[in-house]
Amino acid sequence: MKKKLFFLFSAFAACAFPASARQHLSLADPAGRMTLDLYVGTSGIEYALTHDGTTVIDRSPVSLTLAGGTVWGADPKIERVVRRSVDTVIFPPVYRKDRIRDRFNELSVDFEGGYGMVFRAYEDGVAYRFVARGGSPFVVESEQASFNIPGDPCAYAAYPKGRMNNGAPDPFYSSFQNTYTHRPLSEWNDGTIAMLPLLVESAGGRKLCITEADLIDYPGMYLRNDAGNVLRGVHAAYPKELRRQTRGLKCVVQSREPYIARMDGRSPLPWRVIVVSENDAQLLDNDMVYKLATPASGSDYSWVRPGKVAWEWWNNWNLRGVDFETGVNDDTYKYYIDFAAAKGIEYVILDEGWAVEGEADLFRVVPEIDLPGLVNYAAERGVGIILWAGYYAFDRDMENVCRHYAAMGVKGFKIDFMDRDDQYMIHFNYRAAQMGEKYRLLIDLHGTSKPTGLQRTFPGTVNFEGVHGLEEMKWAKEGTDQVTYDVTFPFIRMVAGPVDYTQGAMRNATKENFRTVYTEPMSQGTRCRQMAQYVIFESPLNMLCDTPSNYLREPECTDFIAAVPTCWDETRPLAGEVGHYVAVARRRGTVWYVGAMTGWEPREMEFDLSFLGAGDFRAEIFRDGVNAGKAAQDYRREVLPVPADRKLRVKMAPGGGTVMKIVKK
Repeated sequence: MKKKLFFLFSAFAACAFPASARQHLSLADPAGRMTLDLYVGTSGIEYALTHDGTTVIDRSPVSLTLAGGTVWGADPKIERVVRRSVDTVIFPPVYRKDRIRDRFNELSVDFEGGYGMVFRAYEDGVAYRFVARGGSPFVVESEQASFNIPGDPCAYAAYPKGRMNNGAPDPFYSSFQNTYTHRPLSEWNDGTIAMLPLLVESAGGRKLCITEADLIDYPGMYLRNDAGNVLRGVHAAYPKELRRQTRGLKCVVQSREPYIARMDGRSPLPWRVIVVSENDAQLLDNDMVYKLATPASGSDYSWVRPGKVAWEWWNNWNLRGVDFETGVNDDTYKYYIDFAAAKGIEYVILDEGWAVEGEADLFRVVPEIDLPGLVNYAAERGVGIILWAGYYAFDRDMENVCRHYAAMGVKGFKIDFMDRDDQYMIHFNYRAAQMGEKYRLLIDLHGTSKPTGLQRTFPGTVNFEGVHGLEEMKWAKEGTDQVTYDVTFPFIRMVAGPVDYTQGAMRNATKENFRTVYTEPMSQGTRCRQMAQYVIFESPLNMLCDTPSNYLREPECTDFIAAVPTCWDETRPLAGEVGHYVAVARRRGTVWYVGAMTGWEPREMEFDLSFLGAGDFRAEIFRDGVNAGKAAQDYRREVLPVPADRKLRVKMAPGGGTVMKIVKK
């Protein structure tokens, strides 16, 4: 894998200002369509954003309040302004493309008082961050981040329901697995907070996706609308007292400090990111979060092996036609390993249950499992073992756990139950990623908030949950609409980075036939929809969630999804409308894959495959069967030449999808 960074162009300009100056500074993106205006005066620091002359963010104040009363942004006085233009190429070891053009203009402003701000303008958005210039530790009591949205547009917001904590709702205690509400900003004034990313409809068909990047040692940000259409940042305060919960595998906060972050003076403060799209499909391939993240410090990431995972928890360790009782035992896991080896699946996960329950001790393995024996059995068959761990068990002895299991031959950890994004937990994610890299272990941060670019800083941290994934179908309440969610979150949550969605159900149901069955779960929507998700959803470590018994009964579908790559050389959004449909093409080597899904409305789509270029091509297509609207498992596979006009039409059933593999003849 390549890990090189080439500077194609970089220019700098600096100037000093009188300490008393009140300034209006502007920053445009390299194409001149995006303009960020910075206002510095007695009212503080404000910014505004226009796109092609249309205001998309009106004047919005920003500041940082420190312990002791110091406010970065109160009566600010500029000391120096530095501008630069950068045009670089990033070669990510693991991503949805093999190279990223990083082209932006930057404005850095130093203020009296030992702080500064950096602003960047890209052709598809802007970002800003505060910078500590002194190098000394400081405490952040609060941050003012605001987004003044003109008019009364609608927004797609996911509100953390606030789990109960000691009998009271705690808005910051969340699994980050919430669906989206679509409503005007004026109706969102009840004090509830929304998770990032948040999507706002803007003038002229534009969309604004607000999120954050390079979140390393600082709490995650939420948004609240409590003043017209001004969205304001909200952060969880630093935890003071914790109580262990859920079999001792996680901790809930009992009380909090009067501040949100303790900073060492060296860790960067996060970027506040505003992605601007002219159409919905552009959101399917936005790289801003990755580009803004701290680059990896290493050069050799050949040990990072993305791939598929045969997973047992979703299907409840169920197997049919075997002569042993299935469960957390050697016989069951050997069966999963044999299945993975036969299908070319890179990993098997041992989810919750392999370590003694209630101890939060990852060195205490249940007696039903010979873990070193299973690791060796898998290795002999070319399969790696990944272990599940509750965050507290992992955190309490992180280095020894990683050293021990790396030496045994385990390939990684899926870490769960973080369920918070205060400063402590965000930095836990960082430390876990750092430790994984030290011992060359893959890290899958399940049970956590959205990614903010940590996968660039530590390429071995390959996946993140923070999504209303397929596991929700095991306990879905009446009215849960996963089909609509599936054609919504790729335009919002996936802007932040990869998702541990865990698709691959072979039991599929229409809207009328779906029901919750915990031990034998099913998906909403068609079989082809599940298959298309392996192309549409970005997921370098991608689960096959169903039982091997179901996969072995469906060899055509299984062989196809087992062969779909999990990282890519090129990504091309083809079409999409938030909440209605999505279509994406991705290339690995010379082979193209196309995936599409619709909502509950049936849809016929014409795919423009002109990007294939010259030559003759053949497409292997899985499409919804004629009766998929009544029996969601119905599908049709066909192999046909790609027409010379490069147009293919496919019908999708309600809740349906299609997937195709295109190769040159």
